[in-house]
Amino acid sequence: MRSHYCGHLHLAHLDQEVELCGWVHRRRDHGGIIFVDLRDREGVVQVVFDPERPQCFAEAERLRSEYVVRVRGRVRRRPAGTENPDLATGEVEVVAHGLEILNRAETPPFPLDEYTEVGEEVRLRYRYLDLRRPQMLERLRLRSRIVSTLRAFLDGHGFIEVETPCLTKATPEGARDYLVPSRVHPGAFYALPQSPQIFKQLLMMSGFDRYYQVARCFRDEDLRADRQPEFTQLDIEVSFMDEREITLLMEEMIRDLFARVLEVPLPRAFPRMSYAEAVRRFGTDRPDLRIPLELVDVADLVREAEFKVFAGPANDPAGRVAALRVPGGGRLSRKEIDDYTAFVGRYGARGLAYVKVNEAARGREGLQSPILKFLPDEAVQGILERTGAVDGDLVFFGADKAAVVNESLGALRVRLGHDLGLVEHGWRPLWVVDFPMFEWNADEGRWEALHHPFTAPRCDDPEALAADPGAVLSRAYDLVLNGHEIGGGSVRIHRPEMQQAVFRLLGLSEAEAEEKFGFLVRALRYGCPPHGGIAFGLDRLAMLMTGAPSIRDVIAFPKTQTASCPLTGAPAAVSEAQLRELNLRVRHSG
Repeated sequence: MRSHYCGHLHLAHLDQEVELCGWVHRRRDHGGIIFVDLRDREGVVQVVFDPERPQCFAEAERLRSEYVVRVRGRVRRRPAGTENPDLATGEVEVVAHGLEILNRAETPPFPLDEYTEVGEEVRLRYRYLDLRRPQMLERLRLRSRIVSTLRAFLDGHGFIEVETPCLTKATPEGARDYLVPSRVHPGAFYALPQSPQIFKQLLMMSGFDRYYQVARCFRDEDLRADRQPEFTQLDIEVSFMDEREITLLMEEMIRDLFARVLEVPLPRAFPRMSYAEAVRRFGTDRPDLRIPLELVDVADLVREAEFKVFAGPANDPAGRVAALRVPGGGRLSRKEIDDYTAFVGRYGARGLAYVKVNEAARGREGLQSPILKFLPDEAVQGILERTGAVDGDLVFFGADKAAVVNESLGALRVRLGHDLGLVEHGWRPLWVVDFPMFEWNADEGRWEALHHPFTAPRCDDPEALAADPGAVLSRAYDLVLNGHEIGGGSVRIHRPEMQQAVFRLLGLSEAEAEEKFGFLVRALRYGCPPHGGIAFGLDRLAMLMTGAPSIRDVIAFPKTQTASCPLTGAPAAVSEAQLRELNLRVRHSG
């Protein structure tokens, strides 16, 4: 039906007869001549309807926004002074000789010919229209390029793409499973995969050596700006490589991706930082290095202070007192400080102490804060020296359990960076390494794997692991980009006795371990090679590379928080009884 895409026309097509199909993006009537911006997935071109062709012109008068049409015409150069440098086709236009209206359209619920803020619920209800908007099309097009570029790199480095099952048994991946009732086994359920973790390890045991998969994964979690319960990841596993070899290869892949898709060079060597240092300096294991603000420990300076809000956590082994210097923050109003206090309250902080530095040289007299009267002179002077605070700065404090301080001040650091325009331009990748192997769950009185129970510890002795689990580091690594974890992985356990030791530490009895993971332990006994891997979140990576505000802006049909699908109105989930009734109807209908 067409000879060219609209967005492909340029000066090389002058005087050619073309046939185009697309949507009416915009229609303008100027003094008896009708101009239509015709749009398809490749772009927009201007079509001119002249009254000298009365039948064609009469049809053009009927056109409205989003009509689907077919146009036949001749390409010509736009008259001098009417070129549009904002369009790839801005030097040419098509003089219409024929017009066929293929389908009419009702007035869209929001304009598609210009960018307007539209509520997410409306956008998702009319997702087929939302996807017509050029910015959405470009995001999904770039996402497609990301996937194809990554596939090409891995294919070129000897990886084999293998599909793994979507209906499997539940495995401990750190989130809730989605369960699917089985018709042929009444009362039994399949679990949708949180990741292909077990299967890709079994592939290494099978001798595949290098595997990858663009895998669909499911985790029953709440929606966030950068998280969906149904998501896509690039899953990778290799044999006979240690963590340094794996991370170096992945660096090369990400550099290749940014160079080919965004034409942006990334550093030749990504920096590395231990988990402990990242949390100490930034309050999180996924720091945004573009923000030049850091947390500074001051507990030792306030242990003897009368201010119990500080002294309590300072003398608690599980507590932390940290300061966050804000350059130029002295200009913040009391209302703005109150707003930041409410902000950290979302993360469990019970308040937000602060000190404004008006004239540092005057010592206490040059400072402004309601907490100064509770702090001795040496503590005040020590805080100023350690934070490097100068005139015009403001210092915020967090004092509580370490987890609360880290989370609240870490989030505040990011918020301040964006609010005060402190975010540096560019891309700042970072490997976070040396994670703890386990973390203690005080509520349940047991150890939990910080990543997953198949991650290898740095120690190679099961007895040493059991002697002091809290001191053992894992062979895990996360790739962080501009404050977002885009990939996480580890070297895996490849010896059965170490895997069984980890299961015991996690509180699994021999019977439970056999029931849940007996097949894995048996496989480890038949010559399992050293192996490791990583998984990259493609949705999150696409969100960052396109600059989209939300992960839902790079997914064609994302999940929502509503009880029913806004697009179809169908229930988002059905009960087991409803599902069985549906199965019966399907079988009876043949």
